[in-house]
Amino acid sequence: QVQVVESGGGSVQAGGSLRLSCAASGYRQSSFCMGWFRQAPGKARDGVAAIYIRDGSTYYADSVKGRFTISQDSANNTLYLQMNSLKPEDTAMYYCAANRFALSCNLQVYEYRYWGQGTQVTVSS
Repeated sequence: QVQVVESGGGSVQAGGSLRLSCAASGYRQSSFCMGWFRQAPGKARDGVAAIYIRDGSTYYADSVKGRFTISQDSANNTLYLQMNSLKPEDTAMYYCAANRFALSCNLQVYEYRYWGQGTQVTVSS
């Protein structure tokens, strides 16, 4: 059973940085994508960034390109999301997710099967 557990959320002022972590377990195949998603109150859950475990290819939503960086520590099965130049509109619950993908990742919520409980990120102006 694949499990993912997020940590690292918190409160920060606009322009600041945070790093989220996601500890993953239970998957043996490298053809997995792991991603970060977020959901603000009253809004749909959206994809933020994803990484293909096999080759390290990364995928980003336009709204975070150049500010967020997704990375993996394969030895420790840990996923990271470095968030810089944070804006108030980045405020949301952030979720880590994973699933098997054949060749590449996407940021479609419905394509990810395994989800964490989420970690709150609050950016004040």
